[in-house]
Amino acid sequence: MSVWREEQKTDGIDRDALPGRAAELMKDGYRLVAVTCTTLDYSFELTYSFDREHSLLNLRVVVPNSDPSVPSITDSYFCAFTYENELQDLFGLKVPGLKLDFGGNFYRKAVSAPFRPAGEAK
Repeated sequence: MSVWREEQKTDGIDRDALPGRAAELMKDGYRLVAVTCTTLDYSFELTYSFDREHSLLNLRVVVPNSDPSVPSITDSYFCAFTYENELQDLFGLKVPGLKLDFGGNFYRKAVSAPFRPAGEAK
């Protein structure tokens, strides 16, 4: 049995360039698939995944813990408000420009930003 596997491209991108790049991808016919986040020792690693014609393009953004903010892409992909509220609620990231901001109340949670790295200021 053969396994079909599509190639994926991952580009590192500066967080300030993210909204412009997202606008280009929207214009080129890409759809937003997912936004994921993980914590590293001194930073957050965010991956924005886009699809066009069954081919994934990932944009990887590294955000330092000392400045935990990433600009919103909701100008181009309004549906990103769900992912961006999640980044705020679960990781404690700030997302300036978010078009539909739940103000930390998107999820019901016992503690603020439960996935924020241990020892980080709240």
